[in-house]
Amino acid sequence: MAQISTVLHFSGHKYLRHRLVLSILSGKPVRIDKIRPDDKNPGLRDYEVSMLRLLERVTNGTIIEISVTGTAILLKPGVIVGGSVVHECPLSRSVGYFLEPVVMLAPFAKKPLQLTLRGITTDDHDLSVDIIRTVTLPHLQLFGISDGLELRIKKRGSAPSGGGEIQFLCPIVKQVKTLNFVDPGKIKRIRGISHAVRVNPQFSNRMIEAARSVLNRYIPDIYLYSDVYKGEESGKSPGYALTLLAESTTGAMHCAEAISQPGVPPEDIALLAARSLLAEIRKGGAVDRQHQTLILLMMALGSEDVGRCRMGEPTARTIQFLRDLKEGFGTAFKIVPAEPTDSDSLDLIFSCYGVGYVNANRSLA
Repeated sequence: MAQISTVLHFSGHKYLRHRLVLSILSGKPVRIDKIRPDDKNPGLRDYEVSMLRLLERVTNGTIIEISVTGTAILLKPGVIVGGSVVHECPLSRSVGYFLEPVVMLAPFAKKPLQLTLRGITTDDHDLSVDIIRTVTLPHLQLFGISDGLELRIKKRGSAPSGGGEIQFLCPIVKQVKTLNFVDPGKIKRIRGISHAVRVNPQFSNRMIEAARSVLNRYIPDIYLYSDVYKGEESGKSPGYALTLLAESTTGAMHCAEAISQPGVPPEDIALLAARSLLAEIRKGGAVDRQHQTLILLMMALGSEDVGRCRMGEPTARTIQFLRDLKEGFGTAFKIVPAEPTDSDSLDLIFSCYGVGYVNANRSLA
């Protein structure tokens, strides 16, 4: 394959993951500089280096060059191979940090991916494995990526010592379907998973009771499941969390979670999660805010047709992602208000013409 001379050029440590994903998918090399140049500990952090290593394992022929100070990197992408990969994640970030970019790349691999990640399964910074299993993967199914798509939580691991283990299985597709999702519908049910590891198992039930006290006012169909892990499977540190998911009549999903804090009773954690969920639903749209970038990427990669999706206000991350997407693929989105007559509605309709991305890595049967 002839080398494409255009090098994508970005600055700063923010949004590192999605920029690397765009580089690998578009086949264009990427140079990222000015990574924390003024910090007292400049350059890449251990988890960022670990993620570069993971991307190197999932692909073949990727060349990563890191400057001596660690403040600049150059990535020349190879092909996404998939297959069986095992990776130990550092304890500074949870496995959700590493899973997010892999979820975007895995459908376009040469072979179906079987990824095992070990480390912290739930923390405050990134999506927890529960959200990825119950919300991220169903979002992929909107694009026709479904047979054999699975996330298994083998062991849970709370911060700071981790000890969790998950297995992510993803099929490969030739091309993703065009999305047309403009009706958010009405919320019809709320589901939740509460887990408590290495603490009194009663904590889990206390969180469920407290969450119900808020949510029962709105809707009767609430099922909160208590997920109990014992012994070896419960990792090395104590912790508990509540993950909530609201589903609408049209299949739109909104999620929220809250994680144990030192000295905070489980009831307060549950109330925080329940109120966060209500706030998330209030923001509107047919897609959860944390999954806007995933949906927009898949829409841009879709078949050569116009895809449309209704979303709430874009986050700062989403706005930057749209700019970077234009650099990588030359795709621009048309954004119009969903309800031009309603001044209170902040919902927007995002539409774009797919680039018709075909998985060229796929082994032909």
